Amino acid sequence: ISVCDAMTNQLVAAKVAPIEKFTTIYSGMDISDFIHADSHRTAVRHELGFSEDDIVVGKIARLFDLKGHEYLVAAASEIVKANPAIHFLLVGDGILRQQIETQIERAGLSEHFHFTGLVPPSQIPRYLGAMDILAHTSLREGLARALPQALLAGRPVVSFDIDGAKEVCISDETGYLIEPRDIVALETAILKLAESKSLREQLGSRGQQMCETMYPHQNMTNQIRALYEQLLA
Repeated sequence: ISVCDAMTNQLVAAKVAPIEKFTTIYSGMDISDFIHADSHRTAVRHELGFSEDDIVVGKIARLFDLKGHEYLVAAASEIVKANPAIHFLLVGDGILRQQIETQIERAGLSEHFHFTGLVPPSQIPRYLGAMDILAHTSLREGLARALPQALLAGRPVVSFDIDGAKEVCISDETGYLIEPRDIVALETAILKLAESKSLREQLGSRGQQMCETMYPHQNMTNQIRALYEQLLA
């Protein structure tokens, strides 16, 4: 069982097994809290010091190697010059926090970056409610749960085209898929979304509708059960 088609393709290419041995079943979750993430928006933005006019770009990931925070910080300089209302919310903690903070300080962006520290998974919908856009700049994942979680919350996503990201981040439909490490494309995608609330709502709504059918945990367990029954028949 693969969590995305991309993982199947990689395993087939590595000659682990032929493609007919694999079945993709997306990693389900309780989607209700994400669907209702907007209910937390006002309270969490107030808690974090954001105004309603601020555009909040979030990233949910450990502050760790291969998670790509450095690319988001590199892009932020030109993004903030073009639109000073944009702020960045980093959800998570890790061994690279000091290094990332130093990069932010050297770029003169301390007022535009906000850290939540480590938060329990149950709090992720609250922080998604405070965001307007999710940026995913990791260099290696299966299919990062942050992407469907953001889409379930109705937030458009900008993601590097790695592994299974393309299965939920669909350019001009649910967000923008860009080449890994392409700082200019990252700047362009974030600024395009920041400039248009209607575009954010349009792409976020499409993503929410798509992920509502892909990610309920009931679908996952039903599909696994059906596969086992088929194999045992």
